[in-house]
Amino acid sequence: MRNLLTDIAGIAVGHATDLKLGSGVTAVLFDEAATASVVILGGAPGSRDTALLEPEMTQQSVNGFVLSGGSALGLDAAGGVQALLREQGRGLRLGAAVIPLVPQAIIFDLLNGGDKDWGVFSPYRDLGYAAARAAAAGDFALGTVGAGTGATTATVKGGLGSASAVSPTGHVVAAVAVVNAIGAATIGDGPHFWAAPFEVGTEFGGRFWPAAITPGDLALRAKGQQRPGETATTIAVIATDAVLTKSQVKRLCIMANDGLARALLPAHAPSDGDTVFGAATGARPLAEDRDLTVLGHIATQVMARAIARGVYEATSLPYPGAMPSWKERFA
Repeated sequence: MRNLLTDIAGIAVGHATDLKLGSGVTAVLFDEAATASVVILGGAPGSRDTALLEPEMTQQSVNGFVLSGGSALGLDAAGGVQALLREQGRGLRLGAAVIPLVPQAIIFDLLNGGDKDWGVFSPYRDLGYAAARAAAAGDFALGTVGAGTGATTATVKGGLGSASAVSPTGHVVAAVAVVNAIGAATIGDGPHFWAAPFEVGTEFGGRFWPAAITPGDLALRAKGQQRPGETATTIAVIATDAVLTKSQVKRLCIMANDGLARALLPAHAPSDGDTVFGAATGARPLAEDRDLTVLGHIATQVMARAIARGVYEATSLPYPGAMPSWKERFA
């Protein structure tokens, strides 16, 4: 176990990072099309091909997911991922046509100091292609990489994190999250993470909670207070190797969103676009229907852990006045 999304067999993750741009793309690809769904709870989402993921829609499975910076302009990234998959002959086959299905969600990272003067066409299609080409089933980097490159929170630099766990029945549940929240992953102005009760070992510093949480710690900390007009979004993938229906995957997404809300305060705000994709690779059947509750319980925890790890592992961008990282402030 690597404590990563790739602990689930048949899933590959790849990043494309552009520090000059201050943005990037992460591709999550499945060796075999996976049963998929989505839950969108943020008030300002940006996404592509999410409607097909609803349980009442015909298509049951997808070839991957795309997580990207660039706000609505970053939605070009899915085209690049599709191009790579089409080259490999992977996708939905309708007669002679091959149509890779890769729903996408984006974060807003256009005001982070990077050079966004890219000319007529955005660079995200090429970044998507590069991320898909880099996708591998082993270790992948966390922090200021891929879609987490330009991410921030209300208090410290955001980033990309991941976490995994195994259920008592042997099913693997894992998450990857891009943390660009309107709110904060840390308590008050200190180093402690809201997700601390779920931490495994010292994966995000081992600080647990402070001795007391004060009313000041609970006061609103939001990006708009410091940088008016800035929007946000936390986007994520929750996955398992279980055999699940599309409706069951959606339930897993719902419970994973509980982990998002335990790791960030506030969550699902009007200026957030919080989106959680879900996937089931179908390698291991469930023994009983109630096992889905167990998987959802674990999904809550691994999502919270992935979010805290994304902030913990981040480094600040190489620009004057860039938001400091957690490690720069507290390590």
